[in-house]
Amino acid sequence: MSAPRLLVTRAMPPLVEERIHAMQVDPVFVTGPLSPEDLQAALRDFDLLLPTITDKFGANLLTSNVRVRLIANFGAGVEHIDIAAAEAAGIAVTNTPDALTDATAELALTLMLMAMRRAAEGERVVRAGGWKGWGPTAMLGQGLSGKLLGLVGYGRIAKVTAARARAFGMRIACFSRSPVSDPDVQQFASLEDLLAEADVVSLHIPGGEATRHLINAERLARMRSSAVLVNTARGSLVDEAALAEALSARRIYAAGLDVFEAEPKVHPALLTCENAVLLPHLGSATIETRTAMGMQALDNIDAWLAGRDLPNRVA
Repeated sequence: MSAPRLLVTRAMPPLVEERIHAMQVDPVFVTGPLSPEDLQAALRDFDLLLPTITDKFGANLLTSNVRVRLIANFGAGVEHIDIAAAEAAGIAVTNTPDALTDATAELALTLMLMAMRRAAEGERVVRAGGWKGWGPTAMLGQGLSGKLLGLVGYGRIAKVTAARARAFGMRIACFSRSPVSDPDVQQFASLEDLLAEADVVSLHIPGGEATRHLINAERLARMRSSAVLVNTARGSLVDEAALAEALSARRIYAAGLDVFEAEPKVHPALLTCENAVLLPHLGSATIETRTAMGMQALDNIDAWLAGRDLPNRVA
């Protein structure tokens, strides 16, 4: 019997690729991004897929006449996969829910510090030769100590972000649909109330149509003029045009973004905002984390090959 065919849609860290070659599969590696037609062909021609968030599997692709039996997603979020359609087609879906928690929380703090301390703006001044030397009022920013961090969502990454932020002397609040038992976390009854009180707002909820443009012009208007917005979750959560307008008018102090609505494209108006820190989706981009994510995806594939329960089954 021939080995199951596995399509890997991106280059993987060396240790992950080494493990793939040692598995009882017939692997094919591509560098992506794949078109809908490519993905349709992959679903027809392969038994196993190891895709990333940029590979979109809609209901039109996930039908009962496909060959694929497992989509082992490289990443925690699965909003790029129509889960109901996958279940109806008998396709198992897994993710990597824990591997990227620490790295993403670290990047949330990186964005907070960069935005509050105007680090990206200052670095651009130095590179452009515009630095005229130290001065008592030059490039003044804000510190984190004593500030209220408002977390939108209170899952794994938000909790680790809170722990890191406490080391900087920040107070912690959140808006979450589930009750929060931590007595040191102030839970707001509404998102609007949280936005009105927080000095830093950090987004930690899933993407998808239900949360698209959760942060819009109306909600940005509720934030303090000294407040910072941080997004390491999904670009679709923020109306980028409205955010650029708020930043340009200085209605909020700054923003730190690691994700964007139409990656890798960034809204042109954001590119002109000096008070916007813009990073190229680096949330999980450490050697350790990306390797762990790949290994977790392969653990799911190994379980499927052995007929065991899938460790991180989503569908």
